[in-house]
Amino acid sequence: MKHLLRNVLLLSALFSLGACAGSGPAAPAASTAPDTTRKATTVPATTPAAEDLSRYRPVFAAPKVSATVSAAPARPITPTNQVNAQVEQRLRDQAYTNQQVKYAQGYRILAYVGLEKDQAMAIRRAVISRYPEETDYLAFKQPIFRLWVGDYLTRLEAEQALLRIRPLAPKAELESAQVIINKTAY
Repeated sequence: MKHLLRNVLLLSALFSLGACAGSGPAAPAASTAPDTTRKATTVPATTPAAEDLSRYRPVFAAPKVSATVSAAPARPITPTNQVNAQVEQRLRDQAYTNQQVKYAQGYRILAYVGLEKDQAMAIRRAVISRYPEETDYLAFKQPIFRLWVGDYLTRLEAEQALLRIRPLAPKAELESAQVIINKTAY
């Protein structure tokens, strides 16, 4: 009895699979299949052949040119809403605001940190004598002296200056700081 029940279930599963397979999309006929053969003269061997879809592309008739449209003289179109004056005013306002900015986020070189004022002044004199265009800042917060050199807006500029100053101050390092913008350089 078990074998019979199992055979019936197996047979019904086979029939349902056969019905599913028969209801799928039909294979295209040989006459309606697109031509996918390669033509060696028009397509190089390295690129795959593309299907010819020209029969599916829509074809439109060229528009008819009427005599009245082509005979009319072209008049220049005058704009009605000009914004150039407003844009110029906004740009002037922004330029004025930018001129008032004195500080920006940048980098300074911390050339010396220590307890010895004489050593801080010696490094300061060496840097100023070698690079007179560099700005130096000496701060004393008891009991520590700090010497910063330069005002650099980008890290690249600061790294280049650090390489120049490192022989004079071997323990120099970069520090992020609010720097003074030099308006004459721009």
